[in-house]
Amino acid sequence: MFVITGATGQLGSRIVRRLLTRAPAEQVVACVRDPERAAGLLAEGVDVRRGDFTDPASLAEAFKGASQVLVISVNDSGDGAVAQHRAAIDAARAAGAERILYTSHQGADADSLFAPMPDHAATERYLTTTGAPFTSLRNGFYAATVPLLLGGALETGELRAPADGPVSWTTHDDLAEAAAVLLAEEGRYEGPTPPLTAARAYDLDDVAGILTRIGGRTVRRVVVEDEDWTAGLVGHGMPAEQADLLLGMFHASRRGEFATTGSALEDLLGRPATVLPAFLEEVVPAAR
Repeated sequence: MFVITGATGQLGSRIVRRLLTRAPAEQVVACVRDPERAAGLLAEGVDVRRGDFTDPASLAEAFKGASQVLVISVNDSGDGAVAQHRAAIDAARAAGAERILYTSHQGADADSLFAPMPDHAATERYLTTTGAPFTSLRNGFYAATVPLLLGGALETGELRAPADGPVSWTTHDDLAEAAAVLLAEEGRYEGPTPPLTAARAYDLDDVAGILTRIGGRTVRRVVVEDEDWTAGLVGHGMPAEQADLLLGMFHASRRGEFATTGSALEDLLGRPATVLPAFLEEVVPAAR
């Protein structure tokens, strides 16, 4: 039995859909905090169970009978995030799961300048201490982040952001399919996978060029000082702590933390991974 946590989220919902093409619905468990949001899956025969990383008792019930548990990392950072991951891993072990999978990141590193990366590294270290078979999916940076970085670029013709570096932006769809393959085909990877990324990395200069090509209007890359950028975010209502966390992503990319590419994702997919220009061609016109 496959248990997928976060099964109504951006990644988890896609993984469930792709897993259902490889396994019967009765072997798939959607673990969610709010079962009402998974009513559609329930109607398709998927076992929907409530499970909350902050409520270990709920996880014991949600993971019961699992042969494999996919722990999707939380959208938090810091000690609280790692504690939640550890709770889910402990619950999977207690339930007798034969393998634990965890959605990590290509940049997982204790010394990373981007706060979520040390959390991924800490979770991976914990997995190595459990003695349980595990696979840590070193996912590429989600391409869906790019539209959030554009600001008013499509209207003003200026993509204003701090200095950055290349990032191997990778789509949720491709990463979800790879996760489904790893669940259905045991033994493909033990421990951390190689980077699961698209074949090329792009910086925001590249993004400006892509926007110019697909939008028919010149978009110019403008480098903004770090402090001015975070001040602008705070001025528009973002908490200062969150603005500083986002700035860390730029600091890390400048250092090349997200520039690595590889063939592992395409090997799992059996086809080329979606590159950023193709992704933006789909999403940018809809956003304009």
